[in-house]
Amino acid sequence: MNIKPIHNDEDLQRTFERLEMIFQAEEGSPEADEMEVLVTLIEAYENKHYAIAPPDPIDAIRFRMEQQALTPRDLEPFIGSCGRVSEILNRKRSLSLRMIKQLHEGLNIPYESLLAGF
Repeated sequence: MNIKPIHNDEDLQRTFERLEMIFQAEEGSPEADEMEVLVTLIEAYENKHYAIAPPDPIDAIRFRMEQQALTPRDLEPFIGSCGRVSEILNRKRSLSLRMIKQLHEGLNIPYESLLAGF
């Protein structure tokens, strides 16, 4: 096993190629250990160079609405009156911490999505 750090996209490509060669390695074999190390290296490189930011809070709410076929009226228990929901969805008002907590608990929207840009 000759493991090296991934410094650039060319190294990344070579690492992916090696990973493909040993992907079906038998558990407990040296190749399986190498595969585990390569996956860790790839994840670290991609997290550093291609990090994905959490979605905008309103986009996260709209996505959950779409997933669960919710209407703005369905958000009232979490956000407040119909007017307040409209202000939030139209970005005229910011989410409060209370709203964030209720949206997280009631609709399972991740805190990291609801707190993005806070």
